Amino acid sequence: MAEIQEKEKGGGKGKQKKKSTHIDFTPMVDMNMLLITFFMLCTSLIKPQTMEIAMPSKDKVSEEEQNKVQDSRAITLILDGDDKIYYYLGEGDYENYQSLVETNYGPNGLRSLLLNRNKKVVEEMKELKKKRLDLQISEEEFTTQSTEIKKDKSSPVVMIKATDASNYKNLIDALDEMQICSISTYAIVDMSEGDEFLLENFKSKGALTKEIDTGNNTES
Repeated sequence: MAEIQEKEKGGGKGKQKKKSTHIDFTPMVDMNMLLITFFMLCTSLIKPQTMEIAMPSKDKVSEEEQNKVQDSRAITLILDGDDKIYYYLGEGDYENYQSLVETNYGPNGLRSLLLNRNKKVVEEMKELKKKRLDLQISEEEFTTQSTEIKKDKSSPVVMIKATDASNYKNLIDALDEMQICSISTYAIVDMSEGDEFLLENFKSKGALTKEIDTGNNTES
């Protein structure tokens, strides 16, 4: 708050009074303390948002070891350029390019696929979330029970593979769908030679297979 003080010089009549300005910074100190307290409280309440990701190991893993998961549960996603995404179920049939299916990141694409394959877990998680919202169970009980639900042996196991043409946003979108669809077991896996061949063969509508068959026929 500013305060104007008047000072007089000399005792003669008609002389102007000299005015000086004094600024009181006491209210500013109080305001700064309030701001510091506010930011300290807000900072302590903000929790970092983390996403659990299973990254591929540095050790070389053969395709045979990767395909140990039951065919009925395995889903392999292939992320490609131009926001395109493909998938195949079970073990890859590299000789049949039609085993690869193109989909999209929309609700009627990848999400619909995962929800249908994980229907049992999704329904049970909906009921559990409703109980939490109705305060029938505590947050700790919700965490414990949701972990048990996601251990269902019929739930899908998703392997996410990205080509060099895909981007970071594609990976985040795919990981978001894992959370939305309550997929408990998923991992980011390197592309294999078979996956690369299957993708290229799909794009060429089986032309690569025909060339291989022609070559075999010529050799025979």
